Amino acid sequence: MTFLSRIQALAAAPRTRRMLLWGLGGLLALAVAGVVTAGVAFLLVSRQLPDVSSLADYKPKLPLRVFSADGSLIGEFGEERRQLVPIDQMPKVLKDAVLATEDARFYQHGGVDSKGLMRALVANLSGGRAQGASTITMQVARNMFLSSERTLTRKFNEVLLAYRLEERLTKDQILEIYLNQIYLGNRAYGFAAAAQTYFGKPVQQLTVSEAAMLAGLPKAPGTNNPVNNLRRAVARQQYVINRMHETGYLSAEEADAARAEPLRLRDPADPQRVRAEFVAEMVRQQMVAQYGDEAYTRGLKVYTTLTDADQRAAYGALREGIMDYELRQPWRGPEGFVNLPEDTQDEKALDTAVDDALGDHPDNGDLRAAVVLQADAKKLRAVRANGETVEITGRGLQLAQRGLASKAPPNLQIRRGSIIRVMQTEGKTPSWTVAQLPEVEGALVALDPRDGAVRALVGGFDFNKNKFNHVTQAWRQPGSAFKPFIYSAALEKGFMPTTVVNDAPLVFEAGSTGGQPWEPKNYDGTYEGPMSLRDALSKSKNLVTIRVLDAIGTQYAQEWIARFGFEAEKHPAYLPMALGAGAVTPLQMASAYSVFANGGWKLPPLLITRVTDHRDQVIEEWKPPVLDQMPRAIPERNAFVMDTLLASVVKNGTGRRAYTALRRDDLYGKTGTTNDSHDAWFAGFASTRVAVAWMGYDTPRQLGVRGETGGSLSLPVWTRYMQSALKGVPVAALKAPEGVLDAGGDWTFAEYAHGGGVQQLGVEEAPLYPPLYPVMPGGQVPGFGSSVPAEAYGAGPAPGAPPPPSSPERNRILDIFR
Repeated sequence: MTFLSRIQALAAAPRTRRMLLWGLGGLLALAVAGVVTAGVAFLLVSRQLPDVSSLADYKPKLPLRVFSADGSLIGEFGEERRQLVPIDQMPKVLKDAVLATEDARFYQHGGVDSKGLMRALVANLSGGRAQGASTITMQVARNMFLSSERTLTRKFNEVLLAYRLEERLTKDQILEIYLNQIYLGNRAYGFAAAAQTYFGKPVQQLTVSEAAMLAGLPKAPGTNNPVNNLRRAVARQQYVINRMHETGYLSAEEADAARAEPLRLRDPADPQRVRAEFVAEMVRQQMVAQYGDEAYTRGLKVYTTLTDADQRAAYGALREGIMDYELRQPWRGPEGFVNLPEDTQDEKALDTAVDDALGDHPDNGDLRAAVVLQADAKKLRAVRANGETVEITGRGLQLAQRGLASKAPPNLQIRRGSIIRVMQTEGKTPSWTVAQLPEVEGALVALDPRDGAVRALVGGFDFNKNKFNHVTQAWRQPGSAFKPFIYSAALEKGFMPTTVVNDAPLVFEAGSTGGQPWEPKNYDGTYEGPMSLRDALSKSKNLVTIRVLDAIGTQYAQEWIARFGFEAEKHPAYLPMALGAGAVTPLQMASAYSVFANGGWKLPPLLITRVTDHRDQVIEEWKPPVLDQMPRAIPERNAFVMDTLLASVVKNGTGRRAYTALRRDDLYGKTGTTNDSHDAWFAGFASTRVAVAWMGYDTPRQLGVRGETGGSLSLPVWTRYMQSALKGVPVAALKAPEGVLDAGGDWTFAEYAHGGGVQQLGVEEAPLYPPLYPVMPGGQVPGFGSSVPAEAYGAGPAPGAPPPPSSPERNRILDIFR
């Protein structure tokens, strides 16, 4: 009997048949119970799953974004960098790259790709390369609703949510959410943010190679992005290009071209990048004050008045000016030191040591960090963080000579392992030079005087190094840059550009200064006797300005300067106010000089033009003011006469370097240097732009051993900026308003053109004459008082006086008053 026949015989037996039936029934019952249990579990789990219908109106967290007037992104604030871009605005090349890599059958499956699941299962069980089976829909479900834990429960929930998403949303809606939501490294969420982060361009401008690079990031955004690991990112990019070819999105020729395309990552030091971190921070503070924490998630877009060209020019001008000054300072020593491997052939160990050392010393714009490999008095060799080796010789070693000397102190010595800064100089043959991070700070702000719009604002050397905004927060003494406001007040009291004032020594009691007795001096310690008000301002004569303020009254002057926006309490009504002993910010100075530039109107600085939501619907908008609808600060004729005086400063006085460089007849301005050279200023304007430059230390100290001035420090910064700001702007001649006349070649108020007004001050009793003569024994110099010694410099020869003193004696007399 065969085996089969035996089985059939057993089945035919009644007892056996009953056992089989019971067995089959049991199995059926178990199957039914399993189905029921699975159904109940499905219902229970389904009830606990989130409602996916909310994604039909997808509203992700969108950061606060700040733009220039030209549309350049200058700041982004929020936990997640993201820009919401509709699916129809996403470039086809990016969608192709993502689909080829993440889910080639996206438009064919119903949320879970069974074919892909089986393929991944076979590959994983056969020991081949591990493959995932998550579709784009499943990734959206996970990213939006679930955690990233790897458990069967989470995977089961993910599958259920994927089916629900496919029921409620269209394929394009699901893909749109994915492209905008997925994390791609470096705080970039979504491909639009990643395009800006890694390539500095809108997502619509991505090339095939760039799209492939970004499409390779979702798998491991933290370790495979080109900033953290370029090698891995490129390997993943090549895989994506291959997949695009295999799935038919690229031809063989297009794939080859994409593989060969050079990768141009966004350079943080790109000179074309608009660096406006201080402005972005000002906007952030205002938006948070207005909208609260929602400002970081609502997707607000804030558009400012900054123009790209102006901001680039201002940023470059200030940094160049600060570095010019810094290269004249003593060498302060390396920033740090690292032990390098003694085996110079062990490149891997060397690279590791350099990477570790420079991790705490990032590049600062054009100031690049480097580790010294070899150094002596004639040559220095160093390696940068990117592996580039630089060699410095000749003039490039000038700043560091003290540190390269054989007997240099340990804190100054440059040796193998020293961490230093290097900078590349421009020219026909670019070369490297040793530099150092500056300690001095600076600021530059520029306004359009016609509407008050802020066109450029740089609050310091580097925002990441020092976030203190010196344009708006630094209250500093303005020095002689404040004198024009005293002169403006004097014009209303009968003074004229031709008024002769005595430039001679003065001594004041404590009551007129608000403090100690005061013996002011001119900056150079010399005195020139009687001179016109125009010459006095051009040469920045302190004694003339003090005499003028004393004549018009400090209380009146304090009230007058308030017309320009200055705070009276920061400028006490005492005579030192004449020399800028009060406190101002650079933004205040720019706004105040705008009054001279626009014919006498006071306009508030305008920084923000509009705020929109992420769909560009306007929420708030600010219109530029109309001049004749704003309050007038000073009469038009006052502004006109002051403009002629400030033009003389630039053409013939302390600001003449600006005229030499720019060769324009419509430049106006004033230098400012405070006591002991703690602050250096230049404030000036043309018809379309007012700019103020300042330099100084945060903790005030002298700017250099010999002392630096507004003319040597801040004026070159102003000039560099104006070269760009005034490019292509026609020269604008001054137009005389009503109420002024040209009297003898100089403009004055009409009522004083034929006499009247203040003709002279301080020279009535005994005018000064060069060459210098001593006063007769027991005599007095007008304006000095009885405390002045008899041998005071300044009076003309008295009857019977001795002949002019010899040079040594003349110098001794001058030294008394220096």
